[in-house]
Amino acid sequence: MSDHIDYYLSIISPFAYMGHQAFFDMAAKHGKTVNVKLFNMADVFANSGAAPVPQRPPVRQRYRLLELQRISELRRVALNTMPKFFPTNPARADLCACALINQGKDVKSFLFALPEAFWAKELDISDEAVLSELLEACGHDAAATLAASHEDSSTELHAANTKAAMAVDAVGAPAYVYDGEVFWGQDRIDYLDRMITSGRAAFKPE
Repeated sequence: MSDHIDYYLSIISPFAYMGHQAFFDMAAKHGKTVNVKLFNMADVFANSGAAPVPQRPPVRQRYRLLELQRISELRRVALNTMPKFFPTNPARADLCACALINQGKDVKSFLFALPEAFWAKELDISDEAVLSELLEACGHDAAATLAASHEDSSTELHAANTKAAMAVDAVGAPAYVYDGEVFWGQDRIDYLDRMITSGRAAFKPE
């Protein structure tokens, strides 16, 4: 069995945000290392045939709002279904996380603080001033991290993660990959937990 779980996400995903703590708790329970992989949501959606929220049929948009409320209540995670700055571009936030990963820093607290700022506190996470405050609050050097987020190494890691997400058939965010099997959505954490507990071999799409 693998000693790690690949965690594919974009900062902007409310579903990744609400499942974040539950996923890390489950991984810790099994002694698994988490490899955080920030990706480009638009590219992954396009590859899987999904549409951005504003382009979805009204019935799907309405159902999404129900799901957000259900999960927020279940996970006890604060969330505003229609935050002030929605939709926004998460690229700089994702790239800051990529920069931290390239530097070998622990990004766990930042991965929670960013979407919490957007979905619960209604802050604009595309604003570098907001990102700077969040980075400092999480114990990181904001100026150095923001500068690194503009470097090729951060962009290249983001692109590589996006390519890898599509290669493992990630449909959207969050996607958890263990022993080559992909689990899409925070509501699949229990499925992943069961797989690791049972020790079963990975299922294949065949």
